[in-house]
Amino acid sequence: MGPEVIEHWCTLIPDCQLSSKDFYTEVENILKAQQVPGLEITRVDLSEGGLLSDKREYLRMKRERLIFDVCAAPFGTNYFFSYRFVETPATVPFWQYLVVMFGVGMAFKFFQQWFGSYTGPVFLLLALVAGVMLLKNAVGVGLRDLDAALLNSPIVGALYGRYFRKDTYYRQDTRIMYQSVVADVVKKRIEDVTSAKGIKLLKTQSYSPIFGELYKTGSVAIKAMPPPA
Repeated sequence: MGPEVIEHWCTLIPDCQLSSKDFYTEVENILKAQQVPGLEITRVDLSEGGLLSDKREYLRMKRERLIFDVCAAPFGTNYFFSYRFVETPATVPFWQYLVVMFGVGMAFKFFQQWFGSYTGPVFLLLALVAGVMLLKNAVGVGLRDLDAALLNSPIVGALYGRYFRKDTYYRQDTRIMYQSVVADVVKKRIEDVTSAKGIKLLKTQSYSPIFGELYKTGSVAIKAMPPPA
């Protein structure tokens, strides 16, 4: 199962050529200044087609399992901006279960050696229960760094996120805030760039398949601004 597209937004700027790298850098700097919690910003090269096709650079913002991929690129004599807001599936690969089983087996052997054949398993069970409670309430007891480290761990990250990480109102709200902040920053920066070139109107298209909607075209009015001296 691949990533689920929550929103796809794009706009075409006629008869315009810009610098993709400069735009990415400006968006990156704005988001860093806003100090969005847990945000990771990278540049990724994605294929335009098959394995041997050219690659196009995207600006990627990632927080937990939510990803923004932003593209700025020429299209003939025109220029376009787009972003895709996607959620990666919370699938747990089989090898992670094997890692956990191996770890529990090693812990069982250790507890038996130190506490005996009868009391060792009891202490191990108590330790596992305490560990599960800690994982489910890592943020609540002030262990935000542990929560982030476990979530991003390539070994047990998917397992932790699916079974142990409690989904709270706060986490739901911060995911919405993350979506709003990044989308607003990208669109505002596009408005600033186009306004500086005297463009008064943008044609935009958005697609939100998670809500079962079709592509809808809209217009965003922008006040023309004089180019910087």
